[in-house]
Amino acid sequence: MGRAIKLGVIGAGSAVFSLGLVRDLCVSESLYGSTITFMDIDPERLAMIHRLAQRYADELGVDLAFEATLSREEALREADFVINTALVGSHGLGEAWRDTAENLGYYRGLRHAVNMHQYDLMLSVARDMERLCPDAWLLQSSNPVFEGCTLMTRETGIRVVGLCHGFYGYRQLCEALGVPADVVQWQAPGVNHWIYLTEFRHQGQDLYPRLNHWIDNEAEAYWRAFRGEFGDTQLSRAAVDHYRRVGLMPIGDASRTFSEWYYHTDLDTKREWYGWLGGFDSEIGWRRYLQRLEARIAEIHQVAQDPSLRVSDVYPPGDPHELHIAVMDALANDQPRILQVNVPNRGAIANIADDVVVEGKALVDGSGIKLLQVGRLPDKLMHMVLLPRIAKAEKELLAYRTGDRALLTSCILDEHATRSLEHAKETVDRMLAFPGNEALARRFAKGPSPLPRYALPPLEETG
Repeated sequence: MGRAIKLGVIGAGSAVFSLGLVRDLCVSESLYGSTITFMDIDPERLAMIHRLAQRYADELGVDLAFEATLSREEALREADFVINTALVGSHGLGEAWRDTAENLGYYRGLRHAVNMHQYDLMLSVARDMERLCPDAWLLQSSNPVFEGCTLMTRETGIRVVGLCHGFYGYRQLCEALGVPADVVQWQAPGVNHWIYLTEFRHQGQDLYPRLNHWIDNEAEAYWRAFRGEFGDTQLSRAAVDHYRRVGLMPIGDASRTFSEWYYHTDLDTKREWYGWLGGFDSEIGWRRYLQRLEARIAEIHQVAQDPSLRVSDVYPPGDPHELHIAVMDALANDQPRILQVNVPNRGAIANIADDVVVEGKALVDGSGIKLLQVGRLPDKLMHMVLLPRIAKAEKELLAYRTGDRALLTSCILDEHATRSLEHAKETVDRMLAFPGNEALARRFAKGPSPLPRYALPPLEETG
């Protein structure tokens, strides 16, 4: 048996995630005896997930204790681990602002306001943890993982690890090449949603030549036939184009939402690059995702209202899906694992600053989380992709920290759809006046920060 833990889940009203977490906990014997405290600001959703969790554990005869609270302080006090999966305003606030941003000319909207709401929440949770459970690990699940984890690790002393599923994209490559993913040697370092396949081997043989053969001989037929539910990402024309331009294969979201702007100018363009639906984040693909999410939540509600139904029939037990279980078990029970995580770089990638949170494989055990050494990433990848991405993140974080409106305007000017300085200023005005963004309006109430005064040395006279 392992060590029982106390786990606090912030944003537990996210029923699909929370019930999936419960399922994974119920098949993880090394964590039996643990106490899980669900916290959310929605009392009805909180009560529902609490009832379902207890029913699930009872059905499987598992020794887990579940608690529910509206108080974040109660959920955090003396916790060993905290999972933050909360999204401020749920999808509603972000979707409403997306519509306004699209009317201003930004196809599929802008994320700056959503991100900054998340920064407020993330920092608030981390600072509460400093006070209530300073030795706990924070497992950050909700986006933006890259910027948010970088901010929290710089501003607080909390131990933070960001977790994301995007790296599983390498498995789709394996499937296309006909090699078993479980025995492939791979590494995909970078920053969250911008990771690249630096190693890809099977039985000691480099798989990149095989990938190139698939692209040259099979990709066109695959693209013509593809009819996936949400459009393609990992094997899309966009992913292949990006690979050819930067020299390494992008993994997961690196070829989706956050890649080259010219993949995303309108729906027809997105369909050209990502297939018939235009990809997961097109207006069609995203609507399908939200509809599927709503259907899943409705199914969960139905089970919650009918005690004659078995929760474990809706979420059948199986191998744990979420990385959270593996991370907590490795840390709490000193079970060494190599896992893909997001933590401060601290020299793992030689040409990225130590205090930037990077993504990559790490040894996780009772002593903590130690990234595997990567060395230098290729200069071409750094200058074309990663350094500009990091600079963009640093500017947004500086804007958030200082409340400098000129910096926020500069973030908008970096968007490819911004037509002029006046357009950027109008967008900022509309963003800060948007219902639900009152806290942002207060943060950015001041203008540009005053320039520092420098004492210049006297000019030397020349003869």
